[in-house]
Amino acid sequence: MSYNSQLISYIAPGAPATRREARGDEPFLRPEMGFTPAWYRQHTTIDFGEPFHSDPALRREGMVGMRRVLKEHFPGTGMGSSGGEDGPLDLLTGTYGACTVAAIYGVPIVYAPNNWPNCAHEYLTDEQLARLEPPNLDKNPHFEKLMAQLEWIEAAEGRVEGFINWQGILNNAHRLRGEQLFLDLIEEPGKCEHLFSCICETMIQGMRRLHERQRLKGVEHSFVTVSNCLVNMISPRTYGALLWPFDEKLAAVYGCLGIHNCAWNASPYLVPYSKIPGVGYIDMGLDSDLVRARGLFPQARRALMYTPMDLANKEIDEIRADCRRVGREYGPCDLVVADIEAGTPDARVEELIAICRDCSAGPP
Repeated sequence: MSYNSQLISYIAPGAPATRREARGDEPFLRPEMGFTPAWYRQHTTIDFGEPFHSDPALRREGMVGMRRVLKEHFPGTGMGSSGGEDGPLDLLTGTYGACTVAAIYGVPIVYAPNNWPNCAHEYLTDEQLARLEPPNLDKNPHFEKLMAQLEWIEAAEGRVEGFINWQGILNNAHRLRGEQLFLDLIEEPGKCEHLFSCICETMIQGMRRLHERQRLKGVEHSFVTVSNCLVNMISPRTYGALLWPFDEKLAAVYGCLGIHNCAWNASPYLVPYSKIPGVGYIDMGLDSDLVRARGLFPQARRALMYTPMDLANKEIDEIRADCRRVGREYGPCDLVVADIEAGTPDARVEELIAICRDCSAGPP
């Protein structure tokens, strides 16, 4: 696998973390920082409610404001400098947060002025699940609204940069079925396989339609990324039997897959993950077996999800020791701090960036 089959972490202003293609010149320990909507609300008047996600013109205004704030608070770091002067703004990433697939299936999105969109707790009954089929995206109200935004973005920016956060099979299934999903996995796995199959087909069809539309103006994306934020809620055996086949199917769409695990311990799932062809990115938390992960994924771009709590609460010497350990056991890799909260001192963010720069200048 060459670098152009690798993915790196990507956090657009006002958006949850996702992934994008690597260029091949990434630093040994590359920092990627992201801030919560509450952080931006602390410094701007941007309202992250429903109009921000449904009106690309309003979102563009907010994007310009967020980029300006990042430049003001973190001069010389490069944050807030991509797009605009160098090319079209990314007005797609972050739209509808992580709720797109659930919304396609009719789950209402709950918006807030200072938070990510969330899904209403309206779950499929047994009867609804038994009748469930993948929606026809060409006639789906939510997907039609999303695709209609692309017309405005293309007219304003010349092309449609960015990504929709399609999440992963387990995350989306939980949004549709709720806590009952974990009982189904034990008592009636056939129900889960049916639900997973519907979700997988919807993700594939949605990605393909979006990517085909972006390709018309030269924006080419040939990878799938999945968010397995809830994987620690199930056993490795259950993952291997019921979810691994769908991650493998998603990987086969383009031959390149990114796997996001949040900051959890990914060690129990590393072996089944390593059997998926084309893993170009994988992330995990500090408690994971980083040495083993590097051995199992030598050609993928790896990432360490460093928690915003550790960033805010640990002593700087502890943070420096963590970074050196990550570089020594896991590098080259990204160091991702997503969802930095309001109140986190700017100086702490700059200190972490400087530590990553030092580690990259003289990797262990």
